[in-house]
Amino acid sequence: MKPGVRIKDRVTHVVEWALPYWTRGPAGRETPPDLFRVLYYGWITAFVLKVLGASWDVSWHFKWLRDDFAPPHLINSVGTAIVVALTIVHSYTGYGVDRPAQRLIQWGTGTFLIAVPIDLINHRVNGVDITSWSPSHVLLYVGTAFMIAGVIRGWYVYAAPGRLRAIVLGGFFVFFLENVLFPSEHQEYGVLELASWDRNRPYAEDTLLNFAANQMNRPVDRDMVEQFSLPVPDWVYPVWFGVAAVLVLVLARRLVGRRWTATAVAGVYVAFRTAIWPLLYAFHFPPSAVPFFLLAAAVCVDVAFMLRLPAARAAGGAVLVTAAVYGGLAVQDTLLEAPPFMVASAPVSAVLLAGAWYGAERYAGRRSGRAATPDASLPPLGAPAAP
Repeated sequence: MKPGVRIKDRVTHVVEWALPYWTRGPAGRETPPDLFRVLYYGWITAFVLKVLGASWDVSWHFKWLRDDFAPPHLINSVGTAIVVALTIVHSYTGYGVDRPAQRLIQWGTGTFLIAVPIDLINHRVNGVDITSWSPSHVLLYVGTAFMIAGVIRGWYVYAAPGRLRAIVLGGFFVFFLENVLFPSEHQEYGVLELASWDRNRPYAEDTLLNFAANQMNRPVDRDMVEQFSLPVPDWVYPVWFGVAAVLVLVLARRLVGRRWTATAVAGVYVAFRTAIWPLLYAFHFPPSAVPFFLLAAAVCVDVAFMLRLPAARAAGGAVLVTAAVYGGLAVQDTLLEAPPFMVASAPVSAVLLAGAWYGAERYAGRRSGRAATPDASLPPLGAPAAP
């Protein structure tokens, strides 16, 4: 049989399987198990493609001028196409999501799609973005965050209880963590970019350095390269990790409800960042500093959940985590490489984390109608239902 015939038969089989499900319905309708698996494995595929494309994209922009059709953007675009298709399916059929999850996915995908042309216009007008923290990029992160939050809720509500439910839920939190930490990769790549300049072997091509220098109205010198590589204040990096990233780990531990969830989520993220480092280097792309210190912070989150009182958990956890973040950064900076960080920002980071952590605990307590228990095998925000 010819390959083309086999492909046609498979496509026909998929269409025949899917067509009966293509009926309009409200969110929360009963979802057949096989359809539920296809939808959420589709989300996993889309997020994997987006993570791979995004990881390559940062390195690409520290080497060459921006290109709308660069391979990282194309990989991202395939992931985005899957996201749009899944959003349409959830919105039209109502399968696999309740109303809040459906709304989160719709708003997230819509925000992302609106942000794409805004970002393209921004690059057309302003050339190279000096920072990944720009407003157009923030819209992309916010849209992706809402999108993943909707998927997390959908899986949390409808996946059948068991080990697979916990593993996949933890995996979705890995994607969420990667999205939250994506802008901080600018400093992680930037610190090694500056070091490459100091070695007289810059990773960035001359065309990129000249373009950035012209944009800044400066000569190509170390000050220009430093401004290009590390444009944000030194307090941003540790505070973002110490508050935003840790809050994701807290929510993961709270919702998955298993011991050492935060450590596992952070470990998978750090392992991925470690794995792509030699791949980028082997293909002559700029590598980055890897946030190994995040593992220490994650362990502190899991240790804090051994405290039963939410207030004590938030306060004690904030102190432990802040010490781990800033102490871990100092150790990593000594032994390996780490972005610049302002030690004086530690008290602010601790207070912000304690408030955010306690707020999350209070919200979870109100939703469950009882205090959180650290050893619960399932999170108390709602009862999961088998599809």
